[in-house]
Amino acid sequence: MTDTMPDRAVGADRFRQALAVHAAGVVVITAQNGGVPVGLTATSFTSVSLDPPLVSFYVDRTSTTWPWLATADHFAVNVLTSEQSELAARFARKGIDRFAEPTRWRAGELGAPLLSDVSAHLICLPYEKVDVGDHILVVGLVAEVDVHHPGRPLLYHQGAFGRFTAHR
Repeated sequence: MTDTMPDRAVGADRFRQALAVHAAGVVVITAQNGGVPVGLTATSFTSVSLDPPLVSFYVDRTSTTWPWLATADHFAVNVLTSEQSELAARFARKGIDRFAEPTRWRAGELGAPLLSDVSAHLICLPYEKVDVGDHILVVGLVAEVDVHHPGRPLLYHQGAFGRFTAHR
């Protein structure tokens, strides 16, 4: 990157406006660290590679959950259904026990918390972490997948959670 690039960058408010018109799927990333379950909502989740099977998400450097996730030996991606907007909002809030009632979950075979009634669980091993701007790109190697309810996904669009409607 050249020194002139930041001078050419669009302002943060205008950038947010543009990103708000892009719909994104919603997941909750969970892990267990020292016996403590941790998790956060992510709308930056995407597939990266089929061979090897890799997925990624971004997390804000200032996240208080990130230090716990960063040192976990694996994490789970919980793909939310269109009925789980309250769960997504809960895992986006600060200063609460995200795993307390009404959150329903169980520990997976390796220990990562698996949220109930989600579309799918992807169990991932840390593969790569890269500092990018004010976020950290986290790449995981998918070690296990369970598809439960492949129904409608939860989406995030224009600052709100919503549902996908297929055009047939």
